[in-house]
Amino acid sequence: MKFIVNSSILLKELQQLNGIISSNNTLPILDNFLFSISKNSMSITASDLETTMISNIAVESENEGKITIPSRILVDTLKTFSNQPLTFLIDTDNYGIEITSETGHYKLAGQNAEEFPKTPNLSSSSSAIINGHILLNAINKTLFASGNDELRPVMSGIFFELSNNEIVFVATDAHKLVKHKRSNISLDNSASFIIPKKPLNILKNNINEESDVKLEFNDTNALFSFNNVTIICRLIDGKYPNYEAVIPNENPNKLTIKTSDLLNSIKRVSIYANKTTHQIRLKLAGSQIHITSEDIDFANKADERLSCEYEGEDMEIGFNARFVIDMLNNIGANKILIEMSAPNRAGIILPLDGQEEGEETLMLVMPVMLNS
Repeated sequence: MKFIVNSSILLKELQQLNGIISSNNTLPILDNFLFSISKNSMSITASDLETTMISNIAVESENEGKITIPSRILVDTLKTFSNQPLTFLIDTDNYGIEITSETGHYKLAGQNAEEFPKTPNLSSSSSAIINGHILLNAINKTLFASGNDELRPVMSGIFFELSNNEIVFVATDAHKLVKHKRSNISLDNSASFIIPKKPLNILKNNINEESDVKLEFNDTNALFSFNNVTIICRLIDGKYPNYEAVIPNENPNKLTIKTSDLLNSIKRVSIYANKTTHQIRLKLAGSQIHITSEDIDFANKADERLSCEYEGEDMEIGFNARFVIDMLNNIGANKILIEMSAPNRAGIILPLDGQEEGEETLMLVMPVMLNS
């Protein structure tokens, strides 16, 4: 079996696929790429059993066949080539591979493609078309809020809720929560499922904002296809928490402030906070916010005062600075509204600008108990 491919094009595709390959695969063959060649085209597959990614490229070939090739040695070799054609000659009897470049020959051993896990087949699936920009924006605004607790796997991804021509994306780790809604999306039916973090990160790094993404899903798997790429992932099994129940509806205390002013202030003040709790204290009164932090163990202390617009009773509330910084970094607005009700109730952060038509974003952060 023989095929000729451009080195730069092949390297670009393999670097995309490389993100799938795990450093501690349970099956040694998962350290390989699966190459499936048909006349003048080739699909390349990488998998870790939970997530599978397939890329299709053009090649010169008169043959058909399959082989798996070790990923690390192939990528490392391709990185050293200038843009040039490479000829791959494969012995289908012993899975030997010979690569010929303009300057040399390289031999390595592949493995039988039949040993590579079969790509999941999405039978009885439903589908939706999502604009690439909309999907990328949703992932960027929610993924950071998802959890890492292995005991609560349902919180370790993004909850997709499709209904009535809108999609709600939700992520939470029980300390912070983001609800991002997009309306005016064409949907045929209602559904909900949880996508794990790894395929979402792969998606985020590969989506073309100009292209539409086809989403297919059934009870166990989801498939994203765009341009020449397909990503298939196993859904997280379980019931997502009732996120609406933790979002307070009545929040009479309202703070309006420029995002960058608050973000930079909290970044500075939090340097002096306790390194375990990362606690900052916000005192709100009149048209001023007083931000303080303290680390008694090292005699560190910082405070800043910022002008703001504030409606409501004077109040004092504590937050974990890292959670607030994460939210302000990802909210995508120049000005924000923070709604609060009491020092022991969650604060709501809402963007006041930067939202596109049909877009709604709500961020929630739980308070921390203030030291006396």
